[in-house]
Amino acid sequence: MASQWYSLVTQKLFLAKTLLDQLEAPAPAPRQEALTQGAVELMLRARKLLLVMIARHYQERRAMPGTLEELAGCIGPDAREIGQLTALAAEGTSWWRHLDQLEQHQSQPPATRKTVTDDNIIAIATEPGPDRSAAGLLTTLTALKQFAKDLEEWHSEW
Repeated sequence: MASQWYSLVTQKLFLAKTLLDQLEAPAPAPRQEALTQGAVELMLRARKLLLVMIARHYQERRAMPGTLEELAGCIGPDAREIGQLTALAAEGTSWWRHLDQLEQHQSQPPATRKTVTDDNIIAIATEPGPDRSAAGLLTTLTALKQFAKDLEEWHSEW
């Protein structure tokens, strides 16, 4: 039963990659933003489905954990996957943390910007936030996909 969830996770990641591949072609800014946000949303959905997949591996047939804490409540805090995901959540450059940053960034309204005039311009800076480049998103997608694959292989050995 868990492999159905693995298929769903990889499907969402495949669709996200399809959107990221389209970012390579020149397109108007709204299209680029739609592709980026769509890819991020699919990756976030894949991460939530990964948690459900893990719960299913532990025979939790009705559990639909949406967070790491909810998953720990289902399968226990000492489960191998909880340790792995907790370590990833604590690591500043992990795919898990990058998705947390993307989720927060995408869930907030854009920052208001002060109108730039000759009198108040000091320096030009890019808007702070997580790496939303196609390459950065692809790196996170690839790491998430590998984690799901390793997890599925590990559980299929049982």
